[in-house]
Amino acid sequence: MNKNENHKNRYYNKSLKKYASGLRKSMTKSESCLWKYVLSAGQMKGYTFNRQRPVLNYIADFMCKELMIIIELDGITHHSENAIKNDGKKDENLRRIGFSVLRFSDNDVLNHLKMVVETIENCIELKEKDRLYKIKK
Repeated sequence: MNKNENHKNRYYNKSLKKYASGLRKSMTKSESCLWKYVLSAGQMKGYTFNRQRPVLNYIADFMCKELMIIIELDGITHHSENAIKNDGKKDENLRRIGFSVLRFSDNDVLNHLKMVVETIENCIELKEKDRLYKIKK
């Protein structure tokens, strides 16, 4: 394992592995839709996304380790004041270790999939440009 790969794996939380596996088996309708039509099998510009990936003390709905992108889908359980606060803390902690976090509502995925895809593609393009800039430096 090279140094860069080790850096990306150090935030993996093995203690959440079993719970994450259960979540993969019971994905929501919006998660299934995004996975099937957008993220599985390198469909998103050739990048690999994983479902329900343990990172820090959280489980990310979708994660691209190579680009350090996390995608979160928010259903009705994310509308309470407490959930919004917890989601904000999660996003802050993930950004602190280098991830870009994209959040979409279930409604966005189910009714505005084209907009969701364009947003993800834009994030990937920015990450690719950033990587090229760092290589040239």
